[in-house]
Amino acid sequence: MLDKSFREICDDIKKDVKDTQLEIMINANTNLVNLYYRIGKIISENFTWGNKFVENIALELKDTFPTLKGFSVRNLNYMKAFYEEYKDDDEFLHLGAKLPWKHNITLMQKVKDKTIRKWYMEKCLEEGWSKNILIYQIDTDLYKRQVENVKHNNFNLTLKGNSDLANNIMKEPYVSDLIELTEDYKERELENKMIERLKKVLLELGSGFFVCWQSI
Repeated sequence: MLDKSFREICDDIKKDVKDTQLEIMINANTNLVNLYYRIGKIISENFTWGNKFVENIALELKDTFPTLKGFSVRNLNYMKAFYEEYKDDDEFLHLGAKLPWKHNITLMQKVKDKTIRKWYMEKCLEEGWSKNILIYQIDTDLYKRQVENVKHNNFNLTLKGNSDLANNIMKEPYVSDLIELTEDYKERELENKMIERLKKVLLELGSGFFVCWQSI
């Protein structure tokens, strides 16, 4: 029973089970978000009936599906907003269907610019952010730090083949390390602070980087 081939067979089966569970969850999430979109469409197209219309729908759904928690008045209004946000944009709807519902709500509430919102949606899928991490990245303005404030530098010369590494390190969210700086700090003070931090990180990465920094 402890033979290596037997263990490999068991590991393959376990991996298949876990992969299938994940696929089921992903498909279920997509179906749920698309359901909410369709419900949002119905509410939006009949909203002339007034706020009581949503309340009555919530009561009807609760009566029919008493164990389901997704049909509160608040969530039904989120469905309406979700539909109205993306009804004319299949690309956004496709992205939104890949994200958990609470991620979609967070993005609608906190990121009004759709270009920036799309960037955060794609980063969520790329990096696998939880909702709390997404909120943190939005609140600390990761988009601005990674996209808008890309500084010109000579890392391609000083670090040669490691220029991408240097730029990635520069864009890492070391926000907590900079909290002692006031809002009206000078640009040079910020750059000096970042350089000192960057030196420490590169030194931690090994002696191979130390030679590069001696030439800076």
